[in-house]
Amino acid sequence: MVMFRYKEHFEKYCKENGLSLSLSFAMPAGYETAFGTFDSNSLTVFINKNLLNDREEFEQAFYLFHELRHALQYTNPQSFNNIINESLSYIIMYDGTCYKKVGDKYYKYKINGDEEFLKNLYISQPYEMDANKYAYKKVCEVIGFSKELEQLYHRWMPKSRVPNETYRLIYKEIDKSIKE
Repeated sequence: MVMFRYKEHFEKYCKENGLSLSLSFAMPAGYETAFGTFDSNSLTVFINKNLLNDREEFEQAFYLFHELRHALQYTNPQSFNNIINESLSYIIMYDGTCYKKVGDKYYKYKINGDEEFLKNLYISQPYEMDANKYAYKKVCEVIGFSKELEQLYHRWMPKSRVPNETYRLIYKEIDKSIKE
């Protein structure tokens, strides 16, 4: 299996976008089953090499570029539209667990619903859709198009997109519950 040149592409992206980030292959606690994550407090992109080392190069690249896009969303919010900026303070997980970030603190909230609804809610988040679209385009550019890449991309795109107004209503509910 070809190992994607994470460090090379990470450094190139940071240079092109004027970012000062760290790259780590040691996943933070609670993220051991994730392919990657971006921590806006430490400005670190985490990539789970253990989970990805037996995956194709395009998939390894996809998750790096996905997390790098999140880094850009958080560090350069002026480059993105209003709904992406609004959504950056909120994290909605697959199981309906939500967090709102206020400064360096996270407030927890829970949404109830069936598994399909909650998964769709997660992957329809404006910043997630943007990161997935970007990662797909970037991997096509760097490695080239493949049917497998297209399938990966569609796996991370919602079957039925949740409207932005629904997110705004959810954000209001979260805000009310934490009194922010």
